Amino acid sequence: MFKDSPTYRKQVWYLFLALFLACSPAADKDDDTTFWQEAGYAPEMQDLNDIIQRGKLVVLTMSSSHSYFLYRGEAMGFEYELLHAYASSIGVELEIRIAKDVNSIFDELLSGSVDLLACNLTVTRERSEKLSFTDPYLYSKQVLVQRKPSNRSESELLRSPLDLAGRNVFVHRNSSYYKRLQSLSDEIGASLNIMEAPGDVDPERLIRMVSEGTIDYTVADEHIAQLNQGYYSNIDVSMAISFPQKIAWGCRKQSRLLVRSLNNWLNIMRTSPHMAILKHKYYHSPKTQTARYHSEYASMTGGRISPYDDVIQKFSYLVGWDWRLLAAQIAQESQFNPKARSWAGAFGLMQLMPQTAAQFGVDSSSSVEAQIKAGIQYLMWLNTYWENEIPDDEERIKFVLASYNVGLGHVIDARNLTEQHGGDSSKWHNHVNYFLRNKSKDPFRDSEWVKYGYCRCEEPVEYVDKILKRYRHYQELIS
Repeated sequence: MFKDSPTYRKQVWYLFLALFLACSPAADKDDDTTFWQEAGYAPEMQDLNDIIQRGKLVVLTMSSSHSYFLYRGEAMGFEYELLHAYASSIGVELEIRIAKDVNSIFDELLSGSVDLLACNLTVTRERSEKLSFTDPYLYSKQVLVQRKPSNRSESELLRSPLDLAGRNVFVHRNSSYYKRLQSLSDEIGASLNIMEAPGDVDPERLIRMVSEGTIDYTVADEHIAQLNQGYYSNIDVSMAISFPQKIAWGCRKQSRLLVRSLNNWLNIMRTSPHMAILKHKYYHSPKTQTARYHSEYASMTGGRISPYDDVIQKFSYLVGWDWRLLAAQIAQESQFNPKARSWAGAFGLMQLMPQTAAQFGVDSSSSVEAQIKAGIQYLMWLNTYWENEIPDDEERIKFVLASYNVGLGHVIDARNLTEQHGGDSSKWHNHVNYFLRNKSKDPFRDSEWVKYGYCRCEEPVEYVDKILKRYRHYQELIS
């Protein structure tokens, strides 16, 4: 491990953090064993130390218009932006995974495959016996979602929980809504037909099904129901069936340091302008959010990344990459702006330099389709060069992307430096990318192995990281 590499610094930072948190007033230090176990050093525990050491916080959430979605090629969502800010605050990357089955989210957490649940969870006594919840970041009551009568007669709407007797209400088996409806059945002294929704149908989809007339009733948290009322003008969400309840993130019981860290951060965030801005952005700007939701470039509805998806798919075979990876690169290069120009003269969607573009038969007056094809042909040329050097397909992608951004020579310099200093020149992370970032700094810049001169090489390292991060979002949200 190189001493000033990001991973090394994170490990040192973690040790400081673990000691700081464990020494905080909330820490339980009855004896040294408890102290170090709470600091995450017991091998059976997965806690903040694992997250810092791996450099990644893995979170399970839902694809929805408030939690996590894609709009015009960018990841968005209230919970996503909060989680991203927290991950940045502890110096790690955020990896988002989408729940494929709403009914099994707790099993995924308890199995250790994710660190945190961010699924708009209501805090209940039963759940608190199995999970540790953070302090709440929202409060919301449960409301009935029903369809307005087509004849505009409000008298046909249900107005009291008593009216639910004998009605079919669709909710998920493991949801707090299911438990609330069971309690409500006892309270009103009448049977409710609680229908179990399939796990692959998320709560927002159930609301949409009410609007479409597929089902008559479901239950949702008020802030989500009101948000969806902006998308579907024919639904009514005015009837509450619960008191306000806490909404929080869920962790494993063993993750005591993680919960403590999250609570410290949430306590700061709760009164910050950032939190107010996020709430306004996602819950109090109905026109803007509705426009996003109905856009063809939103993952919830349209499912397109850009206006150029068809062209990217058409030529992706040339380099043999997933078209979504190519789309992620174009988003990084130009934000899908065909008129983009850089200070250095690069132009178009793929920001080709004029001399490179000429080699592939295009210039700034060429069609978008021709420019995209030329850019992918250049990637193919770079991939052919690196095929003999980097046998692993996934690793090679990083070398190709870096070469596209900064030029082949600088990446060759970084590989040579890696070999000379005992690193693995076929691995990117913490090996070649370390020397690429530092090749123009002491003591490496005057090395005999640096043949291609000075460059601002932080940029290509970040370029690769940003594209791969964006690609992961595209993989999760775009089929």
